[in-house]
Amino acid sequence: MDEHAACTPVPLSREGFNRKVVLPCGLKTAHVQKAMADFLDFLGFLNQQLSTRELPRLESSLMPANFSSMVGEFMSATIPKYCRTLAKNTYHNGHPDLVPAGRFQRNACQHGTEGIEIKASRHGSGWQGHNVEDTWLMVFVFHANSARDASLEIEPKPFRFVKVVGAQLEKSDWAFSGRSETSRRTITASVTRSGFEKMEANWVYRSE
Repeated sequence: MDEHAACTPVPLSREGFNRKVVLPCGLKTAHVQKAMADFLDFLGFLNQQLSTRELPRLESSLMPANFSSMVGEFMSATIPKYCRTLAKNTYHNGHPDLVPAGRFQRNACQHGTEGIEIKASRHGSGWQGHNVEDTWLMVFVFHANSARDASLEIEPKPFRFVKVVGAQLEKSDWAFSGRSETSRRTITASVTRSGFEKMEANWVYRSE
């Protein structure tokens, strides 16, 4: 596939959404579907404009972690557009990303147990956070090129949502990862097998 063709993301599979999934705070699969479609429109528009100027696609320009963060932030900002019972947490670095609308003043919550934490990842498992905690976690998994691909001679490929999974996790569903005294790696916690299985069983979307 050439670079221009890769500018257009792969459309969502209409049959890929699980109508029996259990979601919190009034969220419906239709809300998630609309937010995902908005992101595909957004990314496709930007990449096509970049292509007219012979500039690399957004996913090929940003560092992998930055692009994943952007995908997650877009979903956190867009889901409340369709789901009126959820609001984006306006507290700086507040947890979770989405909170029950009107529950907190200005929808700002430093740390709460109600709501949904949103993450986006290129990886189908092994998702990470900064803390071991009870939280409802939703992960958007995608395939896309990265800033490293050109140097590795990896062919252009369009952005595609692979799956969306989510479930209520408990502290026991996380494994804390420490670091040595000389390491500069950010301290993280990873979803364990038990947490992964909960999320996979309550899948929201799977591409064909």
